[in-house]
Amino acid sequence: MRSIRTKITVITLGVVTVAIILMSVLCIYSIRKTERRRSDQILLLLCETGARNLDYYFNSVQKSVADVATYISSDIDGLDDEKFALHVERIKKYFEEKANKTNGVLTYYYRIDPTVSNTVKGFWYIDANGNGFVEHEVTDITLYDTSDTSALVWFTVPKYQGKPVWLPPYITDNLDVKVISYNVPIYYRGSFVGVVGIEIDYSTMAEQVESIRLFNNGYAFLNDKDGNLFYHPYLDVSKFTEETTPVTPDGIIGENSFINYTFDGVQKEAVWLSLSNGMRLNVTAPVTETEGNWQNLIINIIVSGVGVLIVAGLFTLIYTRQISKPLKRLTEAAELVDSGNYDYDLLYDGNDELGILTKTFKRLAGHMKDSIASLNKQIFVDALTKVKNKGAFSHYLEELQNEADSGNERLNFSLGVFDCDDLKAINDKYGHDKGDVYLETASHTICSIFKESPVFRIGGDEFSVILRGADYEKRDILIKKFDEACERINSATANEWEQARISGGFADYDPIHDGAISDVVRRADKVMYENKRLRKKTPEKAEETQKTE
Repeated sequence: MRSIRTKITVITLGVVTVAIILMSVLCIYSIRKTERRRSDQILLLLCETGARNLDYYFNSVQKSVADVATYISSDIDGLDDEKFALHVERIKKYFEEKANKTNGVLTYYYRIDPTVSNTVKGFWYIDANGNGFVEHEVTDITLYDTSDTSALVWFTVPKYQGKPVWLPPYITDNLDVKVISYNVPIYYRGSFVGVVGIEIDYSTMAEQVESIRLFNNGYAFLNDKDGNLFYHPYLDVSKFTEETTPVTPDGIIGENSFINYTFDGVQKEAVWLSLSNGMRLNVTAPVTETEGNWQNLIINIIVSGVGVLIVAGLFTLIYTRQISKPLKRLTEAAELVDSGNYDYDLLYDGNDELGILTKTFKRLAGHMKDSIASLNKQIFVDALTKVKNKGAFSHYLEELQNEADSGNERLNFSLGVFDCDDLKAINDKYGHDKGDVYLETASHTICSIFKESPVFRIGGDEFSVILRGADYEKRDILIKKFDEACERINSATANEWEQARISGGFADYDPIHDGAISDVVRRADKVMYENKRLRKKTPEKAEETQKTE
């Protein structure tokens, strides 16, 4: 006998071998994925830290200008030249204090619109060499068309936008230095007066950006939303003109914060975040450094793994067919038995463990079928009347309740409850054996009329019937026949215990008013007791009460 254990062992060893290879591939893939996620997290963390530092710096500049603008609005007490000149002098002192406390300020200014005053022009202070601010001759605004926002952008843009604004990089007047600036328009009694602002040399931000380094060749750079570079650690952006300013590589511009692009022939991975002044901080590194040397290893393992999987798969499919087929049939047979169906076909009779298991299963299923049939008789059949008992009745009601709960709109039935009158008196007067005859007569009478419906003995002298289908449709006729059958039996027999003195009541299921199936039972029971009461009081009217509620 060739042991099935040997067969399964051989197959298991093959599957384990393949599983090990597959797990190796999955582990390498997982490590690579984890490494990439870690690299992305590092890039994002560095970018977030740099963005916070830059935003803190930009916000400090913005607060300084906003404080000066607030002070200007509260200090203006008139637009005549004498008062306005004194006002400008006060602003100079206040602005100087703010500018000295703000890092990286190249120039600060308060410029007056020529339409407000021809004599008071404001002021412009610069710190070109880091030795302190020196007042510089202001630009003559009257030489420009202030309706053209491309000229004197630090003045015309906030004037016509009417709100504080960060301006994109531009070459500052007279100094020929590339800067960005934050400007706030000033109003007096609803009329435009001028502009207050600060210009920042991009080299100050360069120190912040230069500090962002990762791996061997990772770095950070700044660009605007259109992709134009503002700062790059390997390009001196300040030496480029507006026409020759380098453009950020394709792929950087977009809405996705995590990007891949190619620059100078090197594939790179980057992440960017928007700054409060509208620029974007980018942190980038070569893909070879972020992903390590996993690519070649993964390729080699995948190729080897696929080859092994193909060979092992073909071997397993061919070799296990002779085992899987009878096992499949045995499984199907077990599922049938589990569902209560004992009609199955098992033909395997091999001289091995599987054959022994099949034969044992057949014997076990046969014994189970016989045992269940016997138990059903004991559990759900009344020993005296041979109709279904109270347990079967409860089970049937549960099935009806499940149908009602599932929303079965076609659920229609009528439930009847019967009670054998004066059973106790017969038992006391003639003995329990006569009482049993009395119950058997009642059971036989009910079953003979409601032939297509299940009949239950639900108590000592109580029976029930559930009418569905054809019996439900002709329930009124069957109830009348039942009353007639009882009358025939009672008139044909002289002995009390041979008669069929039965009180009955029926109730139809009403899905609208019956919250539960038990409500139908209660209504039928109520009708039955009313019928019993009237039968004892006026027997001739008993037939009228034994109707469906």
